[in-house]
Amino acid sequence: MPEEMPLSYARSVGDRLRNLRQQQRLSLLAVEEASGREFKASVLGAYERGERIISVLRLQRLAQLYGVPVDQLLPRAGALQAVAGNGQALDGAHRGNSAVPVTVDLVRLGELDAPEKEVLHRYISMIQIQRGDFNGRVITIRDEDVRALGRVFERDEAAMRDRFRELGLIPR
Repeated sequence: MPEEMPLSYARSVGDRLRNLRQQQRLSLLAVEEASGREFKASVLGAYERGERIISVLRLQRLAQLYGVPVDQLLPRAGALQAVAGNGQALDGAHRGNSAVPVTVDLVRLGELDAPEKEVLHRYISMIQIQRGDFNGRVITIRDEDVRALGRVFERDEAAMRDRFRELGLIPR
């Protein structure tokens, strides 16, 4: 293994690869099949365990397969890990004074034919990138996100929640 890449970094990349694959509920064999056997299950497993170093080109190809930006396959910066470790910043500390967080149906959002679609899609994509959450089905957004979107669409929080319901973005 090259001196420039410590074993711990390879393991961190592997952890990210495994995490994203599991978020999408894919087995190693399912990825092998989806890639047309470009990624053998045994090799992908070695990447995930940090036993093998993945090239930049293969990392990019895997990101395409998973449908995520390539930087999401790389280990998080130390500051973000520290924030995630205490659970506060990524969980949202602003829940007590508002209604239940909104769970958005991402499949429905993709099919949406409404003037809000582009803005909602961009905003929610940024949340996915920030959280590293690419399960592709639903995402829960915080009260502060609902309020921010409400300001963009000139609505209060309650009206924005109602609009999510009207658009069919809240799963039943």
